[in-house]
Amino acid sequence: MEKKEIIILKNGTDVFGHKIEILINGEIIEKISENIDVKEFESKDNVRIIDVNQKLIMPGVIDVHTHMREPGITYKEDFGTGSRACAKAGVTTFYDMPNTIPTTATLESLQEKKKLASEKSIINFGLHFGGSKNDNVEEIKKVLKNSEANTVKIFMNVTTGEMLIEDNEILKKVFENSKLVLVHAEHEMIDKAIELNKNYGKGLYVCHIPSAEELKKVINAKKDGNLNTEKHPVYAEVTPHHLFLNTEIRESTERNKMLLRMKPELREKSDNEFLWEAINRGEVDTIGTDHAPHLIKEKLEKVTFGMPGVETSLALMINAYNKGKISLEMIQKLMCENPAKIMKILKRGKLQEGYFADIIVVDTKKEWIVGIDDTIESKCGWTPYENWKLKGKNIMTIVNGKIVYENGKIQENVKNGKEIEFYN
Repeated sequence: MEKKEIIILKNGTDVFGHKIEILINGEIIEKISENIDVKEFESKDNVRIIDVNQKLIMPGVIDVHTHMREPGITYKEDFGTGSRACAKAGVTTFYDMPNTIPTTATLESLQEKKKLASEKSIINFGLHFGGSKNDNVEEIKKVLKNSEANTVKIFMNVTTGEMLIEDNEILKKVFENSKLVLVHAEHEMIDKAIELNKNYGKGLYVCHIPSAEELKKVINAKKDGNLNTEKHPVYAEVTPHHLFLNTEIRESTERNKMLLRMKPELREKSDNEFLWEAINRGEVDTIGTDHAPHLIKEKLEKVTFGMPGVETSLALMINAYNKGKISLEMIQKLMCENPAKIMKILKRGKLQEGYFADIIVVDTKKEWIVGIDDTIESKCGWTPYENWKLKGKNIMTIVNGKIVYENGKIQENVKNGKEIEFYN
């Protein structure tokens, strides 16, 4: 029988500033300690001992909001290129949204998409199932009954194709027959989603909240004992672009006016500030990127909504930590622990013995320039943060116990991603 590969990370620091060392045996975290004695391992050929030299060790980031564009739009991105962008940045699990071509709104299309992801992704993946204006509630029931997915995404504001649901009866049925419902809801549609969740739902996750006005609605619902209960909880997600970009930055150049466009649109600087305050008060649950790449020529030809995001999300947050805007502990909660808890992902999102070894090593002091000091892995080939000077960068990514990114390079031929498992 083939010996399991063992990796020992020595001399790390966790988000609380404590010394941490980790022994990884095969796919699993076997031991976490302040000091792991490596004497018995030094002569073994299946063991690699890595001194991380006081760098930060974290669980891998779980990004529950991406559009990897497969199937149907793979000239912009696919599961291979998108997962490489994730691995480079410290994301070890992504969840893909259902608005592809065809939409992920039947059990068959979901299974087909899983096959594509499992063949190409170098990191772990989950798939959100989609609700449809054509009333696919029977498909939702099938998917949940067979445990093929445990989340349903619906669009209550503008989108493409069949995914915008305006019929109240269909909305009601989706909430009644789903577990956690993720919504693209803006302005008054947020109120409607909260009401639907209260009356019929089993959980509401409000995606990419852009503004003070809209986040206040969700925060008020979260604080209301009738609206946010164990049976129908309410969760709030914000994106890096709504934290770091605003209309002032967008309007500053003709190029930005075209590139910095997405749904929901960017808001004012005061909205950025409110979102940060809410994060630090513990009123936001997750950071999801809404990674939605388009080729740059498409963006510059006509207004096209969506931008790449996975490749810079953690680095932007670590840079914010270096500026005193957020603690490392809060970053870990928003980007690793809470996504795993909310999506009910099995044995991921924490540094814990017995958990899968999805681990990243971050140099919080490394200064670099986005798009200049590194290669862009996303197929779209650009980033909205080009030329930004950041302090803090992921330097190693371990997925299921295998190193997939190290020393600035993706490890070729390591297809180590798996479909995540979830618990009820």
